Amino acid sequence: MVGVQQWAELRREHFVRGVSIKELARRTGLSRNTIKRALRSGVPPRYERSPAGSKLDLFKDEIHRLLKEDAKLTGVRVREQIEPLGYDGGKTIIDDYLREVRPLLLPARTFQRTVYRPGEICQFDLWQPSREVLVGHGQTRLGYVVFAALGYSRVGAGALVFSKEAVDILWGMARCLRWIGAVPRVLVWDREGAMHAGGGRASDELAAFCGQLRCGWHLCDRGDCQAKGVVERLQGYAETNFERGRSFANQLDFQLQLDAWFEKANARTHRALRCRPIDRLADDVEAMIAAPERWPEPDRQQVLRVPVDAYVRVDTNDYSLDPRLVGRRVEVRVSQREVLAAALDTGELAARHERSFARHRTITALEHARALRALRGQPAEPEVQQRPIARYDALIGA
Repeated sequence: MVGVQQWAELRREHFVRGVSIKELARRTGLSRNTIKRALRSGVPPRYERSPAGSKLDLFKDEIHRLLKEDAKLTGVRVREQIEPLGYDGGKTIIDDYLREVRPLLLPARTFQRTVYRPGEICQFDLWQPSREVLVGHGQTRLGYVVFAALGYSRVGAGALVFSKEAVDILWGMARCLRWIGAVPRVLVWDREGAMHAGGGRASDELAAFCGQLRCGWHLCDRGDCQAKGVVERLQGYAETNFERGRSFANQLDFQLQLDAWFEKANARTHRALRCRPIDRLADDVEAMIAAPERWPEPDRQQVLRVPVDAYVRVDTNDYSLDPRLVGRRVEVRVSQREVLAAALDTGELAARHERSFARHRTITALEHARALRALRGQPAEPEVQQRPIARYDALIGA
């Protein structure tokens, strides 16, 4: 048989250089008829083996019958059903055959390509990093990242939170939208527990949040993850590109690195768009709802009477209150950044603490400790003996 290289050489010698068939036969030792067939063939020669029979041929009708009864029958079960009939082959050829015939028996499922208009939607999702986040004092804590992705520009943003409660998720959403600088017309969520009130209805917290921003919302149908594929793809990219190979000193460092990563990710060329998401952001923002004068600041609130020990417990931590307000009612507001308390009757500040995400700590403000000592008739500061500077100069030989 003439190989591909020899076939190409024969055609080159005959058609380009004008070598006769007789001369080609003399040079190659091939018969003239073989050379003629090679010159007449416009396609390279190839070896074609006649298809051999498969061990599965005798059982295909039975496989078709089984699949008509249950089109999702697994390869393992198919093999168990046909082995008593005499099948002694392997599992691989069954799996290969099922991949060919199963789609013919399943209901056809198609998807349409979705094109988003500028400013139309922003998709949200919640991602759990694979490692707990350092929160100080030798402690770590399970964190979550609220992801946001604009449908038109594909610009993304993210915010770290430490619970799946509505108040924390909404705070993360507000932070992402504040970074974007405007409000999309529709906010899209899957049926996340804190966002979904059952039956496809939004929770009161989500509805109130959207009402403040004058935008709508959409909750995807159960199991319809394709409806928010934009943020799903962004989340998948973050899982492989952001977290791996990084270390974080604390939750603030995590957020700083996440913001820097998004600046880089939004400036990369998007494979589907063929341009950078950041270059389309201006068109997105122009078509969005204008940013509110004051963004929603979801926080936890409670009203209590200041106890005799003048502390309030927030998330397993005890924060000091002004001991001069013992017995009076104060409103405590807990945000992602601070714990703030104010007296209800006069509005005077009862406490302002930086919030700690470590657990089981007692946090006392210095002014509260001084006020307590004064109330107990003790000096605000311990008396410390003071020596003249000259005494120290004499000791060090200055």
